[in-house]
Amino acid sequence: MGKVYLIGAGPGAADLITVRGARLLGEAQVVLHDALVSPEMLAWCPQAQLIEVGKRCGQRSTAQLFINRQIIDQARKQDRVVRLKGGDPMLFGRADEELQALEEAGIEYEIVPGITAALAAASAIRKPLTKRGVARSVAFATQAKAADTIDVEADVKADTVVYYMGRDQAASIAAQLIAHGKPASTPAWVVEAATSAHQRSRQFTLRQMAAGEAATWIDPAQPSLLMIGEALASRASEAVPQDVDGGVAYGETRAA
Repeated sequence: MGKVYLIGAGPGAADLITVRGARLLGEAQVVLHDALVSPEMLAWCPQAQLIEVGKRCGQRSTAQLFINRQIIDQARKQDRVVRLKGGDPMLFGRADEELQALEEAGIEYEIVPGITAALAAASAIRKPLTKRGVARSVAFATQAKAADTIDVEADVKADTVVYYMGRDQAASIAAQLIAHGKPASTPAWVVEAATSAHQRSRQFTLRQMAAGEAATWIDPAQPSLLMIGEALASRASEAVPQDVDGGVAYGETRAA
């Protein structure tokens, strides 16, 4: 019986995987990978059999129980099996279900962390998630598909909040945050496909996002994050953003 490695592929760029992760990919016999893992990332494992088992929001995807079975089946046939996940395996990656399945099957495993999208997105827009005297707490959140509301009470308490998989609920999320006391002037960024060739980002205010302006800009084909908080405001040393749409200022960035 083989060993399974749960490896974080990072946010997108192939050279942002850890050295350990890249080494283990190069030794793997089978790699079961998420849909968002890029072809450039898979170039680290040309010798391996590749099995796509990923999920994409709003699209037909592989059931988790079937993924669990595939991982176990491969581990019973091969010595080195990699389960390659976008970002970090332990954040919004359903790792607990896969670890439970491996433990019940008596299969040895190792977890290799990766850079999660929120950290990559903060670097992409050159805005720290924390800031002395402004923001000392950060929340990473996601909205369950079955729910029409978010846990606003918890999210409002965080100085900076980052929503994964919040693209389709951007206006609703912003409106609820405002209704529960978050200032409507709070900076609210959308960052798409951070660190990839398709990366782009745009700053709004929470008021603009609640009005649906972010929804009209977001590309539904790209993974995106909503990033909200005063730490994400423009610095005095930055170039002054142009006034657009009736004098409302925001910034936009793209990958180099």
